[in-house]
Amino acid sequence: MRRLLARLAPEPLPDQLWLTVNGERQAVRLKRNDRAKRYILRLPAGGDPVLTVPARGTLETARRFAEEHRGWLADRLTRRPESIPFTDGAVIPLRGAPHRVVAGARLRGLVTLRPGEPLPEIEVPGDPRHLARKLTDWLKREARRDLEQAVAVHTARLGRSHAGLSLKDTRSRWGSCTATGRLSFSWRLVLAPPEILDYVAAHEVAHLAEMNHGPRFWELCRFLAPQTDDARLWLRREGAGLHLYG
Repeated sequence: MRRLLARLAPEPLPDQLWLTVNGERQAVRLKRNDRAKRYILRLPAGGDPVLTVPARGTLETARRFAEEHRGWLADRLTRRPESIPFTDGAVIPLRGAPHRVVAGARLRGLVTLRPGEPLPEIEVPGDPRHLARKLTDWLKREARRDLEQAVAVHTARLGRSHAGLSLKDTRSRWGSCTATGRLSFSWRLVLAPPEILDYVAAHEVAHLAEMNHGPRFWELCRFLAPQTDDARLWLRREGAGLHLYG
């Protein structure tokens, strides 16, 4: 029995494999998915390419698949928009509106919003070497505040309660709801227009009543967020771009 289980167990995979793409060494992250039926190579808006490996997939086949799609990956990497790091002078969206990041002259204090020309500014005090971390932490706090408010509105309308709210930085989904009623959201939703964040909050709250994506669920989702269809379209078109920041 032990030998049988050993044969049935999937081959352990490393976190990544390496390809030479456009003359440079490129990491490809490996992600096993037991529900996947085939190998899938995708390029997120930011970060390294990801190769999904099915349940019984092997490292050898994954490597061969990646090699066969080297040309596709080279083309996509060439055409992919460059990331926008959180640095002094960077322009980033906040609740859908462009803002300029400014390293403040103050050594201490809080991140603050202030008017500016031609764009409003996000002033980040302290050592510029810590600007990215401080700005990310501030954006996460703003995201939590917005999401907690939206969730409170939608749970009140639905007459349900949730078991907690957490923030993540997932690329595969904007939010989730567990069977125990715990909600999770991407903090990057604070970069999107408010109606997009509101839709994602409504979507996950609707799962407190309907843990599926059937007709009843979508009826409930549109009841909570009438902008559901437009918001889903926006996320399909623009959502990946939110991962270019930071």
